[in-house]
Amino acid sequence: MAANSGGRSSDAGGGPIRHIPVLLREVLSALDPAQGKIILDGTFGAGGYTQAILECGANVIALDRDPTAIAGGQAMVAANGGRLSLIQSQFSDLATHAPSEGLDGVVLDIGVSSMQIDEAERGFSFQKNGPLDMRMSASGVSAADVVNRCKVGDLIRIFGFLGEEKQAGRIARAIEKKRAEEPFRTTRDLAGLIEIVTPRKAKDKIHPATRVFQALRVFVNDELGELAKALFAAEQVLKPGGRLVVVTFHSLEDRIVKKYFADRSGRAAGSRHMPMVEDKPAIFDALGKPMIAASEEEAETNPRARSAKLRAGIRTNAAVRSPDMSIFELPDLASLEKMGG
Repeated sequence: MAANSGGRSSDAGGGPIRHIPVLLREVLSALDPAQGKIILDGTFGAGGYTQAILECGANVIALDRDPTAIAGGQAMVAANGGRLSLIQSQFSDLATHAPSEGLDGVVLDIGVSSMQIDEAERGFSFQKNGPLDMRMSASGVSAADVVNRCKVGDLIRIFGFLGEEKQAGRIARAIEKKRAEEPFRTTRDLAGLIEIVTPRKAKDKIHPATRVFQALRVFVNDELGELAKALFAAEQVLKPGGRLVVVTFHSLEDRIVKKYFADRSGRAAGSRHMPMVEDKPAIFDALGKPMIAASEEEAETNPRARSAKLRAGIRTNAAVRSPDMSIFELPDLASLEKMGG
């Protein structure tokens, strides 16, 4: 939602993971970069996708909201003789960085960067004690602000929807009790409480804090809203024949991309209980299979690829349609703006 890196880890726990672009071969096949084309990589990260696209001969406009990623990419900018433009920006604003003639492709890799997880001071990982932060852009409302200031009901909705945490109520009420004594400041403060409230069972495959940390990260960075806005922005700036390629790592993200392509495909919607909705011109045509997952071989060599899903479409010459966030059925959660973000 979005973090910005070609090659992601969706594991909130983290740990040092070598940067390997996920589904790279499939991304390049769907994107079809070539000399003379202009591709926008909305999630630069360590530059895995961008470098591969450049090697295919295309020019790249790359975005990342993380100032650390922008600083780390300057050597790649210098090495490519003006063919790479690297800009600090949220990918929801990608339309403002596209040339007037439009783009030949947009690629988005949604998830949290392994580089961010590896830095304890960023506060993304419960396995690395550091400030309870999680802000990808290093500004705005932090995870500590959310945990210490949100109402219990809001915390329950955040943990329940964005983290799919079944013990959301129990954890939120324990947070309320604990923060009355002392505010949460570090990742260890929060993870330690969760471990006490919902101790790990022998059959559990993940740490008990995994889902809560995921939910906080997604909420703090408005990852689902960012993704939805980026899809509409890509629709505005892609040329007819341009490709939109999105790689997701979580069911919530994939659901948004799936709903977007279904809505923009021109197919009629309806059910046996509701009347059919009038067909609309297709803004995107299907590109290959509706969804591509990582091969068993890639999943074995790169654990981050196990949950990855790729969806892609080809822009038609149909007119841009007005953005309609209601198609994603996102929940009404607490407002970051009211918290000062």
